[in-house]
Amino acid sequence: MIDLHCHILPGIDDGAPDLEASLAMARTACSDGIEVVACTPHAYPGLYDNDAARIRKAVKQLQQALDEVDVPLMLTHGADIHLMPDVLHGLREGRLPTLADSRYLLVEPSHHVPTPHFEDQVWNILASGFVPIITHPERLAWIDRHYEVFVRLAQRGVWMQITAGSLTGAFGRRARRWAERMLDDGIVHLLASDGHGVERRPVVLSEGREAAARRVGLTEAWRLVNERPRQVLEDAPPESVEPPPGLRA
Repeated sequence: MIDLHCHILPGIDDGAPDLEASLAMARTACSDGIEVVACTPHAYPGLYDNDAARIRKAVKQLQQALDEVDVPLMLTHGADIHLMPDVLHGLREGRLPTLADSRYLLVEPSHHVPTPHFEDQVWNILASGFVPIITHPERLAWIDRHYEVFVRLAQRGVWMQITAGSLTGAFGRRARRWAERMLDDGIVHLLASDGHGVERRPVVLSEGREAAARRVGLTEAWRLVNERPRQVLEDAPPESVEPPPGLRA
């Protein structure tokens, strides 16, 4: 399995506080059958001032630490990019990283209130040749009144990624209900851990994959955690990727 959303880098955001925690998170991932993890710390100006250069350096250091203790986990880079007005400029100048330098990137909307001009901002990123992946929409406080926005964006080519823990109830009944709704409507492209620690929000995909399989079947569940994530890292053209069931012609 491949996890495209994980806060495993030590001391860089609200994820792993130190190297010891990062190594423990990596061992948990391996035990769960995860082979590749995208290190995606928050990129949120004024709170987490992470840019591409800092993230790449941290990934290289953590990979070296994993190799030294024989933890067989492969790392790549990215960021959980907070949706701000200058995101597109940051992508074009290389300040903000995409996933493994592909056209795909994680986009994190504001959690509590709708991001101003949210739909237009995401569409502009897509129209510029990137593929935005909206992270954990099922957990947003405002999805109840704006669900149709996410459906519209998915229909136009924006990808949706839900958190494995949402399907297992780790984020409560509300997040589980919306995660299941999105799966049932066939608009989910990816499943990720959004791992932040060892005990709290661990790097685990298997339980979420099994929960997804009960709703969409084994083949589509495997696409959520292996086939599409691998195609993201390979920078496959989105038109060559098998879409979720609700987006097929």
